[in-house]
Amino acid sequence: MSIRKSLWALIALAVFALPAAGADKIALTYVKAPLNVPSIVERKLELFEKAFASEGITVTYPEITAGPAQTQAMAAGSIQFANCLGGTSALLAAAAGVDLRIIAVYSRAPEAFVLLARDEAVTSVADLKGRKVAGPKGTVLHQLLATALDREGMKAEDVQFLSMGLPEGVAALLSGNVDAALAAGPAAYKAQEAGARVVVDGRGLVDATTVIAVAGPFLESHPDRVARFLEVHRQALDFMRENEAEAFALTAEETGLSVEAVAAMFPLYDFDPTLRPSDVEELKRTQDFLLANGLMERAVDVDALFAPLQ
Repeated sequence: MSIRKSLWALIALAVFALPAAGADKIALTYVKAPLNVPSIVERKLELFEKAFASEGITVTYPEITAGPAQTQAMAAGSIQFANCLGGTSALLAAAAGVDLRIIAVYSRAPEAFVLLARDEAVTSVADLKGRKVAGPKGTVLHQLLATALDREGMKAEDVQFLSMGLPEGVAALLSGNVDAALAAGPAAYKAQEAGARVVVDGRGLVDATTVIAVAGPFLESHPDRVARFLEVHRQALDFMRENEAEAFALTAEETGLSVEAVAAMFPLYDFDPTLRPSDVEELKRTQDFLLANGLMERAVDVDALFAPLQ
């Protein structure tokens, strides 16, 4: 069995062990990173619990952060909403046959996704030729690297790409074991505090779009509950605008960051959930990247994945 199939099998076993949500229960994933202020506000203020209490519906928050694990849990019926799912994960799941629909954008954050270096000789992507670059394979950060190389007339083979998680990649950069690292959110912020520099960010390269996805069968059976979910999400965004200091304090408490760090990173994120034509085009570009790099076995109809309720 291949490594990829073995990993999916382990994830499937884990998520099938989760209790399936019934008609009186709604499960939505709780993902705090990179800086998911809306989710933190929603949970801390119990906005979903209050919205669904009149129907006797219990709301649970499985902390399933990895995209593939979220979509496997959705396929298993253990969750109804993936509240902050990477576009890459949504596409890969759809290609694997998972019935999901994208009902809104969670965030766009091109400036928050960066390529970092410490060596003063590395001032541009072109300077990375033949050097080691660490980052998570098959993600928007990997796409950022590929797109940045292409803009310089370079190919993926022009660098030594080492697949690592964000903490491991940043640690390797700071210890001098790699020449550059892909990072986002708090990991990127802390790396810069430790002396790393931004070589390039996602502006003009990737939008770093995350989405809100719902299980297809749940949307078909309970469109009213899906609409209410989005209403509550917009309430959280209203709260963030009207009570910024409190939202920052809640986020700092939940993430272990300082309020100052939250305030510094927050402007990098666009949390407007409205689906735009540019969001669809971005997901199509992401699919092109996945197919070109052998990370996705077949193309899907990207337009058909979107089911906006706004």
